[in-house]
Amino acid sequence: MSAGLEGLRDALRQFAADRDWDQFHSPKNLAMALSVESAELLEIFQWLTEEQSKNLSADAKAKAADEIADVLLYLVRIADKLGIDPVAAARRKMIANAQKYPADKARGNNKKYTEL
Repeated sequence: MSAGLEGLRDALRQFAADRDWDQFHSPKNLAMALSVESAELLEIFQWLTEEQSKNLSADAKAKAADEIADVLLYLVRIADKLGIDPVAAARRKMIANAQKYPADKARGNNKKYTEL
């Protein structure tokens, strides 16, 4: 795990401990909360055109930043509870995705790997 994420993980541990929230932070509950925060991020983009989604207003961008932070915080907390290094997991997944989506076959299209 990167030093930045380790520090964030440790701060989240302390934040939860200070509030006696560990009792509520089961992987199931955290995953549910993550889903809610992801939906709140999605809501910012609901009904926008592709172009509008690329050029958010300052207010919408600030709201997106807050929701991205919430998603990241819950993701780091779940990973901690499950003993998963999220950076290592992401690197493994990128290797797997590179095998599923070889650049020479996937470049320029949005087909699923089973359709390449």
